[in-house]
Amino acid sequence: MIKFWPKEKVYPYLLVIGAAIGILASGILMVDKVKLAGDAGFNPNCNLNPIFSCTSVMKSEEANAFGFPNPIIGLVSFGVVITVGMAMLAGTGKRLMFKRWFWLGLQAGTLFGVLFVHWLFYHTVYDIGALCLYCMIVWSVTIPIFWYTLLYNLKQGYIKTPSSLKKLVAFAQTNHLGILFLWYVAIAALILRHFWYYFGP
Repeated sequence: MIKFWPKEKVYPYLLVIGAAIGILASGILMVDKVKLAGDAGFNPNCNLNPIFSCTSVMKSEEANAFGFPNPIIGLVSFGVVITVGMAMLAGTGKRLMFKRWFWLGLQAGTLFGVLFVHWLFYHTVYDIGALCLYCMIVWSVTIPIFWYTLLYNLKQGYIKTPSSLKKLVAFAQTNHLGILFLWYVAIAALILRHFWYYFGP
């Protein structure tokens, strides 16, 4: 744990900065997807090689998982997250205090987000066989937003912890950065393992 920057104080900034990055990446994806729909020959700037190919991902069924472009989900969801972060920063004294149902709702939303990006990760890597840089940026900010929302809710008591899990929760609160790092490493390792034929010697 960072002594001078406790998680509870950093958390609002994480929401604002992470969501701002997510909105930017989602916006670029949405613009490129519209351009691609109007011009089949359009070449997004994130088409770098056969592996990093946004076009391959954008043309897939998974890119419209709910019948409309996935970036719309990002634009709306990150808009909510950045609003929550700004509201916390705008609070005076003990900051703005939202009711428990609000935090549980945010937790449910971030849980959906992290499950969705891992679902997209699986299909992107193993079914589509290509990576989208802007999608990966969205994945990268969704994970910590979920993780630190969970830790915040556990710390504040909005999510009740059974006595049998208190040691595990305490371990997670103390080693939050290490767990997050290993999370990223696991994703990177799976990507490298699958595409080693291209990246390897």
